[in-house]
Amino acid sequence: MVSLIRAIRDHTDEISCCAFSQSALVTGSADKTLRVYSTADFKELPFSPLTGHGYGVHRCCFSSCGSYLLSCSTDGSIIVWSSETGELLSAVEHPGRSPLRVCALAPDSCLLLAGACDGTVALWDFPSKTLRRCAAASEASIVACSFSPCSQVFVTGCTHGDLKLWDDHISILLAKKDAHDLGVTCCSFAPHFKIEDSCVELRLASCGQDSLLKIWIVSQREGTAWTMMLLHILTGQTAPVLSCAFSADGELVVSGSVDKSVTVYDANLGTLLHVLKQHDRYVTAVALSPAFGLMATGSMDRSVNVWKIGDGYEETAAESQQAPCQGRKLPGHSRLLLADWTEEDVQSWLCEEGLDELVMIFKTNNIDGSEVNHMSKETVAELGIESVGLRGRLLRKIEALKAEQSGSEAPDEFLCPITRELMKDPVIAADGYSYERESIESWIRGKNKTSPMTNLPLRTTLLTPNRSLKMAITRWKSSQ
Repeated sequence: MVSLIRAIRDHTDEISCCAFSQSALVTGSADKTLRVYSTADFKELPFSPLTGHGYGVHRCCFSSCGSYLLSCSTDGSIIVWSSETGELLSAVEHPGRSPLRVCALAPDSCLLLAGACDGTVALWDFPSKTLRRCAAASEASIVACSFSPCSQVFVTGCTHGDLKLWDDHISILLAKKDAHDLGVTCCSFAPHFKIEDSCVELRLASCGQDSLLKIWIVSQREGTAWTMMLLHILTGQTAPVLSCAFSADGELVVSGSVDKSVTVYDANLGTLLHVLKQHDRYVTAVALSPAFGLMATGSMDRSVNVWKIGDGYEETAAESQQAPCQGRKLPGHSRLLLADWTEEDVQSWLCEEGLDELVMIFKTNNIDGSEVNHMSKETVAELGIESVGLRGRLLRKIEALKAEQSGSEAPDEFLCPITRELMKDPVIAADGYSYERESIESWIRGKNKTSPMTNLPLRTTLLTPNRSLKMAITRWKSSQ
């Protein structure tokens, strides 16, 4: 049994990553921010959002103890944050300033790993933040990495489709060519391992552009080389699989796909248990909590859905207050205009936005979408909502909803691929893509002579003004 208990829509751009600690959920986005929520009630913590990256956030993770939160970005940096206060504690940069697509912290918190667009992997001593080594791992971008639960080895995946196993000195132990023949997108070790008869056995999940999720047995018998044997090929999704993760006990494996679905499998048997279709666009991130049976899924639709899996999650008071939302497909009403929402749609939306305390007030007053559409300070006060702060939050949420439905968000082709901001002076680079002039010039000055989109070398740094795109953006702005 998997049920949706919360839908979070605080980011202003697509979700790129999410991760759990024992007490918190973090989400990262192309909007350059991280947002942190308490797992007790999924309300945003006071110090959230976290801002420090110059470009979009690609990956985030917690240390095993939960004290540290790490994030990496296109800006080539990894930032270490305090998960208790949100304070920026330290930052490290890739030696070549190459954009970072992925990062991971060893379970024993001794080593910090990052994979870059230039095909290198960098390894730092985490306590001192000292670079141990940066080495070429592939001719293609490194887009996936994961430490083994024993912290002694790690695996990387690249856009050419290879999986490689390395020791903690970045010496290669094993290479699996074309593990996903169209490119790897994510990989994750199960949190436990077995040792029997002098043989260590690990489980690894990987997914890729070939629309497959695979589970591997990675093992080594004492005195022999490492081996990687395919255990399961899971075919529950019909488009590229972008993310995968094991449950804390290693019994389940979850994946998110371009087909907008989330699949839950029995990791031992390889059987499909659930297919969840609550997102409106690609599912780009999945994460499972170390306790409580919680799962989070993030999407290009800018939402993060939080799910309860099985009976492992003990209902809290905060969850029980969400009773009016249970059993409903929360995102369904988002495809309707506000004026067409039913009373139940409005109540579900209140739950999604963390305004659970208003559900009974709205229900008693039979407020549907049309009523919400015409709400003002005066009508909100007439409802008997005594808290000034709560009234203000409600009105802000309504205004944001109306702006979203009015189509005021810029079309994706009007946004700079580097900053994800509306372009003012678009130019065409040698890779054929259009960028904001200031952003691509800064990119090139930073010794990045490769395309931000393809990672291939730019034949020339000459930039050509894209006048037709600039005129289209001007017309769109004047129509808003």
